[in-house]
This record gives sequence, C-alpha cells and structure tokens, in this order.
Amino acid sequence: MAVSYKKLWKLLIDKDMKKKDLREAAGISTSSMAKLGKNENVTTDVLVKICKALKCDISDIMEIEPDE
Repeated sequence: MAVSYKKLWKLLIDKDMKKKDLREAAGISTSSMAKLGKNENVTTDVLVKICKALKCDISDIMEIEPDE
C-alpha cells in the first residue's frame, strides 16, 4: 500500500495557495514538504498541522492506494 497526497495538492490549488504558503501556515519544515511531494511517509504531527492550517480532515489531504 502506498500513500498519496494528490488530494492535498488539489486542495492547495482550490485555495489558491502555494506549497511555500502551506509550509509557513502549518509551521512544517522544508524536508517534510519534500517528503509530501514524493508521496513519502511523514509524521502524524505534520499531517495534523496541515489539517489545522487548512481547516480540513485528514481524509481531505491524503489517501491510501493499493499496490498494483
């Protein structure tokens, strides 16, 4: 199973935000943003900070994709 953050990128487009804006609003590091960009695992703390900044639920920013 793999994690996908496609929903997060779509949400940023809808809110007219750049990745830098999200990083500053959520108070997360550039390395965490890089991991998100590569669909790598990040801590739940990072995901919670993003959800708080965007006022959304965790299911609005990520999904689990089955292995092919």
